[in-house]
Amino acid sequence: MTYLEKLTARTAAVGNLCVGLDPRPENHHNRISEVEDFLARLIEDTAPHAAAFKPNCAYFEALGSEGVALLERTVARIPAEIPIVLDAKRSDIGETQRRYAIAAFEHLRADAVTLNPFMGYDSLEPFLDYPGGKGLYLLALTSNSGSADFQRLEVDGETLYEKVAAFAARAASQNRASSVGLVLGLTNAGGALTRIPDVPLLIPGLGAQGGDLSDLAGSKRQAPPLINVSRGIMYPADGQSPGELAARFRTDIASALGA
Repeated sequence: MTYLEKLTARTAAVGNLCVGLDPRPENHHNRISEVEDFLARLIEDTAPHAAAFKPNCAYFEALGSEGVALLERTVARIPAEIPIVLDAKRSDIGETQRRYAIAAFEHLRADAVTLNPFMGYDSLEPFLDYPGGKGLYLLALTSNSGSADFQRLEVDGETLYEKVAAFAARAASQNRASSVGLVLGLTNAGGALTRIPDVPLLIPGLGAQGGDLSDLAGSKRQAPPLINVSRGIMYPADGQSPGELAARFRTDIASALGA
């Protein structure tokens, strides 16, 4: 089963919530064992509501070799029917990029991965051609204020994020092995949805970052989106459990999308 098939089946079953895995060891007495127990409970509690899980490599790599080993054990806990989107934002060329692909898809069991397209289309090719029908999400218009520095600049009448979005159509026209989607920050989504192709979207920015789901209303896109929530589920301020919050976010997202 390709990533797109797996994603389509899962979103049809449970909706479009993506649960981000961004563990903060300072919340767990800086003990790897406590972080691991927390992640195990989190996955179990939120899995019924999760269309995908998105582990963020940085939070694990910051813990050194123990953190990388923890990431491997954590993704192994995720039920097979739930897609894993590895938030790695890799960018390099040639053989180095191929090694990144091997790490993501072979050792970390990722079904999809985030990539930085700044180095150009050829830098994506080791991921585009990886066998097995993987998923790629290219950084297009991100949720941070600094996205205005480059992503919204216009070149030849198009914004740079639209030029990134064109890579998705280019890959589809070439029948590359992997499906290509885009990262679109919810805090910057207003107006952008009509300027990018109907491809899978990974949409961060809901919850702690203050994104507004109303920006997604009425878009009538067919490709399945993933709306990510990380801190808002993992470390809630109101005393609700991660499972309860995942259920609430799932319902709110379904309402916004008109599902």
